[in-house]
Amino acid sequence: MYIAGKSFDKERKNMPPKAKFSREDIIESAFNIAAVEGLDAISARKVAGALGCSVAPIYVNFETIDALTGAVVQRIQSLSARILARTEGRDLFEKIGRASLAFARDYPVFFRDLVLRPNPYLEPFEKVHERMADALGEDREMGRLSFEDRRRLFLKMQIFQTGLQAMIANGLSPSWLAQEEAEELLLETGKELLEARLKNIH
Repeated sequence: MYIAGKSFDKERKNMPPKAKFSREDIIESAFNIAAVEGLDAISARKVAGALGCSVAPIYVNFETIDALTGAVVQRIQSLSARILARTEGRDLFEKIGRASLAFARDYPVFFRDLVLRPNPYLEPFEKVHERMADALGEDREMGRLSFEDRRRLFLKMQIFQTGLQAMIANGLSPSWLAQEEAEELLLETGKELLEARLKNIH
């Protein structure tokens, strides 16, 4: 028994160490799955299969799959913020418009999951609209509008923007509408909506 045990210990020492996966490794794997198959496709088995491990590391780092999915959504939000940060534009309104089209083009599955479906992981639209109405108030022209007017303007622009994003994400936009033309169309519509609203305050 002693010799057998000693032999086993020696064999175990010669075995390669088990791979260890961090929380970030798990989020990265789940993110890659969701980018192709959607957030609903995230499961412990799929993530473990992509990492080449058992499901144990997933549940060591995340109590539930919902918690992991929430972490993936946070990762997507960080990605969206980076896209916005590197997008050029004369003002916040223009930057958001350009960035939103880029996100729909480059991450259509995320767009469909987070924009076209009710999502418990994101803050309510009401809070988003209030924050945006405040931010747009810093613009020279939009600052002339009341908070309610800015919020209403943002909603109108969001309705058009979401429709255009959906066309791009689902391959439904006309062949002549390249990214530059789509951005120009979005900005033209935003300008027209703003000018119409400004006329009403005179």
